[in-house]
Amino acid sequence: MWHDVRALNATASTLLAATLLAGIASGVWWLSQRPMFTLREVRVESMYRLDLKHVNELTVRNSVLGKIRGNFFTTDLEQVRSTFEAVPWVRRATVRREWPNGLIVEVEEHEALGTWGEGRLLSVKGDVFTANLAEADDDHELPAFVGPAGSEKDVLARFSELRSWFAPVKLVPQQLSLSSRYAWTVRLDNGMSVELGREQDKNTVKARVQRLVGVYPQLVARLQEGRIDTIDMRYPNGLALSSAALTVPADATKPVKAAAKKKTKTPTNKTTKNI
Repeated sequence: MWHDVRALNATASTLLAATLLAGIASGVWWLSQRPMFTLREVRVESMYRLDLKHVNELTVRNSVLGKIRGNFFTTDLEQVRSTFEAVPWVRRATVRREWPNGLIVEVEEHEALGTWGEGRLLSVKGDVFTANLAEADDDHELPAFVGPAGSEKDVLARFSELRSWFAPVKLVPQQLSLSSRYAWTVRLDNGMSVELGREQDKNTVKARVQRLVGVYPQLVARLQEGRIDTIDMRYPNGLALSSAALTVPADATKPVKAAAKKKTKTPTNKTTKNI
């Protein structure tokens, strides 16, 4: 080998290149550790340039700053992103470096649609998250939702459909429940609870709602001032309802005697109307 000039030249070139790379790496490491690259600013901004309603920039920055490790070069941006996304009301965050000692964090807030189960919230995008419920309601009571784990987006989609389906009779869904057997129950803003049951096909629930909407004005007219408490729409050709305006005699076993009616002359041509 010592007599092979080409091999010696190649070895020398390799050693020189390795020495240069080691020197450059050492220089870069030394430079990256200079105080000028210590993180001094973490700026929190809205992802879509909208006002942040629930995420306070100063509070969030101060609470997260102590959890960030490293400097401008060594900070793990993925770890910073995860830390910000753990903050209440933050749905999503992106992080980028700003030369020479800053980070810019853009956050997307959750927009609460209603409550989900006990103590959690459902966003307009179907995400369930934990936050202070007192901060969620602006000036009106939030709708309430219940459903099995993983059904959040199905419940959200059904709620939107129900609002449209009940609009012709000016009723608004306030509570929507999906049972463990995947049966739907909706409570409306007039206090009426409607059992819609399980979906046998893609049109089952819609057909039941439309059938109720079609007869609802007649039901209200028949009961006059009586409020309907519950309606069960799971019957194929009818419905069952309960109302305080409908009373059962104290002794329902006794036959009801009809009052004697005065005979009247009946017209030859008569018309009957069934409702």
